[in-house]
Amino acid sequence: MQTPADRQDRHEYPAHWEADVVLRDGGTARIRPITIDDADRLVSFYEQVSDESKYYRFFAPYPRLSAKDVHRFTHHDFVDRVGLAATIGGEFIATVRYDRIGADGMPASSPADEAEVAFLVQDAHQGRGVASALLEHIAAVARERGIRRFAAEVLPANNKMIKVFTDAGYTQKRSFEDGVVRLEFDLEPTDRSLAVQRAREQRAEARSVRRLLVPGSVAVVGVGRAPGGVGRSVLGNIRDAGYGGRLHAVNKAFPEDLAEVDGVPAHRCVRDIEGPVDLAVVAVPAEYVPAVVAECGEHGVQGLVVLSAGYAESGPEGRERQRALVRQARAYGMRIIGPNAFGIINTAPGVRLNASLAPEMPRTGRIGMFAQSGAIGIALLSRLHRRGGGVTGVSGVSTFVSAGNRADVSGNDVLQYWYDDPGTDVVLMYLESIGNPRKFTRLARRTAAAKPLVVVQGVGSAPQGHAVRATRLPHATVSALLRQAGVIRVDTITELVDAGLLLARQPLPVGPRVAILGNSESLGVLTYDRCLAEGLRPSRPLDLTTGATAADFHAALARALADDTNDAVVVTAIPAIGEASPGDPELAEALRSAAAAVPGKPVLVVHVELGGLAEALSAAASTAPAAVERAPGTGFRPAEPLPTAPADVPPEGKHLIPAYPAAERAVRALAEAVRYGQWRREAMDPGKVPEYDDIDEKGAARLIDGLLARGEGLTIPDAGTCELLGRYGIPVRRAVPAPTPDAAAEAARALGYPVALKATAPHLRHRADLGGVRLDLADEEQLRRAYAELTELFGQPEELRPVVQGMAPRGVDTVVRAVIDPAAGAVLSFGLAGAASQLLGDMAHRLVPVTDREATSLVRSIRTAPLLFGWRGSTPVDTPALEELLLRVSRLVDDHPEVVAVTLEPVVVAPHGVSVLGATVRLAPPPARDDLGPRRMPAY
Repeated sequence: MQTPADRQDRHEYPAHWEADVVLRDGGTARIRPITIDDADRLVSFYEQVSDESKYYRFFAPYPRLSAKDVHRFTHHDFVDRVGLAATIGGEFIATVRYDRIGADGMPASSPADEAEVAFLVQDAHQGRGVASALLEHIAAVARERGIRRFAAEVLPANNKMIKVFTDAGYTQKRSFEDGVVRLEFDLEPTDRSLAVQRAREQRAEARSVRRLLVPGSVAVVGVGRAPGGVGRSVLGNIRDAGYGGRLHAVNKAFPEDLAEVDGVPAHRCVRDIEGPVDLAVVAVPAEYVPAVVAECGEHGVQGLVVLSAGYAESGPEGRERQRALVRQARAYGMRIIGPNAFGIINTAPGVRLNASLAPEMPRTGRIGMFAQSGAIGIALLSRLHRRGGGVTGVSGVSTFVSAGNRADVSGNDVLQYWYDDPGTDVVLMYLESIGNPRKFTRLARRTAAAKPLVVVQGVGSAPQGHAVRATRLPHATVSALLRQAGVIRVDTITELVDAGLLLARQPLPVGPRVAILGNSESLGVLTYDRCLAEGLRPSRPLDLTTGATAADFHAALARALADDTNDAVVVTAIPAIGEASPGDPELAEALRSAAAAVPGKPVLVVHVELGGLAEALSAAASTAPAAVERAPGTGFRPAEPLPTAPADVPPEGKHLIPAYPAAERAVRALAEAVRYGQWRREAMDPGKVPEYDDIDEKGAARLIDGLLARGEGLTIPDAGTCELLGRYGIPVRRAVPAPTPDAAAEAARALGYPVALKATAPHLRHRADLGGVRLDLADEEQLRRAYAELTELFGQPEELRPVVQGMAPRGVDTVVRAVIDPAAGAVLSFGLAGAASQLLGDMAHRLVPVTDREATSLVRSIRTAPLLFGWRGSTPVDTPALEELLLRVSRLVDDHPEVVAVTLEPVVVAPHGVSVLGATVRLAPPPARDDLGPRRMPAY
């Protein structure tokens, strides 16, 4: 007879528990359930564990596993007994298991909600965060199976494992008896456990990117025997940039006696390289990439930059090839940039890595750049590099990543790295698609609180090579959510660089007040008009006349910066003729010296056909590459060491004055800086999500469960809608169906006159402009006449679906919506009802949960907001009551993920109070929330 412990696979294999994770040191591992097929792997794993670790696991010497042990540790029912393994290269490096127990500590089944948990990690992999990752995943599995609490017994000397449990952030109890530490902790995520999880995620993902960007050794695989070709070019680019690590050229077709290629050690395969290889740049045809990945994995390579094309961008067959590439690389613990990548660059003095197709190393600077497209990457680098025909100067790049199809490493990963990278002050990103908007928004908000993040976001569909989650949100809504997270959203590459250079060189303005001065009245007026158009508050331009000297510019700029009524200064300059006219270097020095005296305010220059002025403004801290000379067949070679900045000028180019060739470009960049500065100040106090005593969260949950029991997804009836909203303190004015004139009259008598008669058919709902709504009906005679008019105009009552509703106080009609988007998460939207929101798209959006400060800004951020605040002498309406309504809707959606859509329309905001006249609510089983679950990389 079989005991419950002998039964296997009470549930089918839970494939959704499989996950790839980034470990503390930046490497990767795969977590999956342990099955009966893992017996040999388990034995091999256990043999590699030290005696001390075995002692800590079993509290006694335990040199080997018995056959009974192996059977027990590989046979699970995936409900009451679960085992997970962390694997690299298919072999176990760590295991964790839980066994459900009852109150007596003996094996049990549901409804028992406690389980014992135990870990074992190979000594070679301890300290990599493997146990912490396994704890997150086994806890998620346990919650899924109805387990709410873990218990663990640990020897007092096993400090590492005690730390794994205590650092996890769960609510726990600790006791000591019989020489053993007993830990008990609830598995419900807490604010602290989520904070711990996200801090670990940031450190791990940042280190995984750092391993790619700061390698100690690089191998270029696919170096051609003859000059030219992608591999040979990249090899030359790395060498010519002055890379300080070990560099190797690899090609299986190299003759056996070939020792070097262009002065770089040559090898026929990666395995032939003596010593470790941190990064492999792969430039071979796609069909040969799997063999290269296997070589790299077996040699212990930490990461790959795959330049090879022929993957998802080429169609379905290439997409499968790309998935196989990612699975293969992750099996060896490697991360991938690409495939179809342009490459990576790190200009740090100790690295000097140009593992890209860019033939020249960018100037060293403090701007981090990310692009998915190689063509866009080239355009971004050239915009920063060139000295004429646009924004010029010496602001350079700290690191650059062009991720191609971003099958693995994405913009989210690179953001994690830049967040605390001391060498990066400003982040510029060109995103053709956003694979995980919910996570990107979270990371962007945190990054933007520390340093500016400027983004161009593609408008069209995602490129063929990109795996992107479907979103139902319009592009404008996603853009608004990014701005809410502190992202500086711009539309073009030119604007991206314009804003980036200003933010990299100048302090943030503390307000919108702008002083304008220069030697051209017309250019000053143009700048003034652009400031007004961008929502800035410019003072009247100061015209210095075309005869102004460098001393005149210096004095005027010094006065403007010293004036407390100015937050920023725009200097306009045109070429002047005459002996007294300043030369470009003289004028540049005058402006720089005046700005340096008051360093807390930004200064911008608008110059017209003064190429020399732009050069001169940048000359004081130039880090442009020296002249280069071409060596035959070997690409570019620096003719002399790169110059360094003078000692009195910060090398990152702070206090340099950015120059713009057009007023609109300078003002647009300044306006973005002003808005970002305001966001930074407001982000210091984001507000709070208020509590309301009259909210019945448990009652709403019971109601939702009962309604969902009727179907998978449904728009709940009016009575259920009113009851559910009422649980959250949102009353809906009763609307009584009126299928006949007599029924309408009876409803009106019950509600009390005056009343409104409305047609609720889908084509007439909320369409007062079509005549489907009659208001202020004072008596039965008016009601019956209105009923007859509606049926004469639009058809029979069964087509119109008329209802009678009591009149609400007069006010402004608005609409409130909330929706759960599969990619972005829960979004709360607000606007005025009718043409403003439907035709003009004048809606504002915030991510749920909304704080009190965000509700206040939401109401004021639509263009038609003045109608709520007494526009043209009208009576202001009760916006505090409106804000409370928004907060209550936010709480409803946040508390109950089964509520996937809410529409309140119209919501009449009167001088005192609000009235919800129409409401619909849609329920569905809650969508998966990967941002709340254990850390995992995107699945392939």
